[in-house]
Amino acid sequence: MTVSKESESEILRLFHVEKWKRGTIARQLNIHHGAVERVLLKDGISIERMHVRRSMIDAYLPFIRSVLEKYPKLTASRLYEMVRERGYAGAADHFRGMVARHRPRPAVEAYLRLKTLPGEQAQVDWAYFGKVKIGNAERPLFGFVMVLSWSRQIFLRFYTGLATAHFLQGHADAFSEWGGVPRELLYDNLKSAVLERIGDAIRFNPRLLEFSAYYRFAPKPVAVARGNEKGRVERAIQYIRHSFFAARQWNGLDDLNNQAMVWCHQIAAARKCAEDREMTVGEAFQVEKGSLLTLPENPYPAYEMVVATVGKWPYVRFDLNDYSVPHEYVRRQVTVLADSDWVRIVDGPTEVAKHKRCFEKQRQIETPEHIERLVDQKKRAKKGSGMSRLFNAAPSARDLFKMAAERGYSIGSLTSKLLSLLDLYGTVEMEEAIREVVKSGASHCSAVSQELERRRRKKGLLSPVAIELPDDKRISNLVVLPHSLASYDNLSGEVEQ
Repeated sequence: MTVSKESESEILRLFHVEKWKRGTIARQLNIHHGAVERVLLKDGISIERMHVRRSMIDAYLPFIRSVLEKYPKLTASRLYEMVRERGYAGAADHFRGMVARHRPRPAVEAYLRLKTLPGEQAQVDWAYFGKVKIGNAERPLFGFVMVLSWSRQIFLRFYTGLATAHFLQGHADAFSEWGGVPRELLYDNLKSAVLERIGDAIRFNPRLLEFSAYYRFAPKPVAVARGNEKGRVERAIQYIRHSFFAARQWNGLDDLNNQAMVWCHQIAAARKCAEDREMTVGEAFQVEKGSLLTLPENPYPAYEMVVATVGKWPYVRFDLNDYSVPHEYVRRQVTVLADSDWVRIVDGPTEVAKHKRCFEKQRQIETPEHIERLVDQKKRAKKGSGMSRLFNAAPSARDLFKMAAERGYSIGSLTSKLLSLLDLYGTVEMEEAIREVVKSGASHCSAVSQELERRRRKKGLLSPVAIELPDDKRISNLVVLPHSLASYDNLSGEVEQ
């Protein structure tokens, strides 16, 4: 309840001049007794002077004060149980109100207004903006925010995770956008910057140290529970939430980042500069820009690095998706280097594959050449197995293929046609026919087909009819070499004797 200045004056007059008690003042002025008490406390009047009537708690006040002095955050309910064990018979609600009056108040801390020179400092933090739908995946959306402490220029870039690679990429993009680097960067104790901290002993993320050495800036984490030390970026995040992100529509992460860039250059840059109200933030940034450190010739290669194993399929699993690699890398270890735009797969210094990064899930991202080479290799392997089957069934086929290759005939076509004839005529007839063709000096399939038909007509047999077999490699690639019948003739001769 807020008490007006007139009521405050009347309360103090009635208490000091008329000697009215707190309760009497409250009833007569129709004001809550707690509001009257606040006015009297503000005037320096002690609780004891307000309460002339003795209370049950008075005898326990020395004990209560000593406990609260030692344990200032002890709850009133626990303290109530302690005084009850010592004989206090009052109600819990009344006791809770009395404890609130006697609980020691923390000392009010005054803060210094932090000032920096142009180009001296920037403040960095992540901000969570809920989840975003990307294709068939739902991912968390984080905003990387960097603010120049003097001009208040804001850099904003959105990412779908808190990976160290995103953190460093945000820095590199901010430096590139501003055309320079602040001398020191202030961080909260986030894992991307500080891995471990015990008091003033700090273990920085080694990649951040490597990054800061490359750009020549000093990383500085704020003290624990001292968010006021990086208040510029904290306020910038709240400004981003209400001025930029609220009710905004976008089509994909690239579109959102493009809109964020425009907002930083226009809306955010049009604010008045806190250091000099005569300038806008954009104008102050142009002044501060000349004080930034010079950029190195090439940007730092900020990427995620993961060692992965290629399975029996020529793909590498990374961030919920499969990326193709040449089939020669099956069953081998490779290294994945990924940033926000590309996924590179390397084997030592050799780049094996490079793909546009996909932020959906369970997708196969393929390079057509990888698949075409695998299909071609499978065809060659199939062709090789067909030739092996021919050579096993008809050894004379080796001479036929040699002659065909010397004359420039298609080996693949010859293999396919001879396999069809092998299925029709069998291994014995095939070997005899090919042997005769080789003797005649011919090397094409039609000569073999004619020889096979000539031999069947000579025996008074009709042309064979093709039988379609099941698509089973155990059957289609089976070679059965017939047993010579001469042994049976010999067997019958022995019986006749």
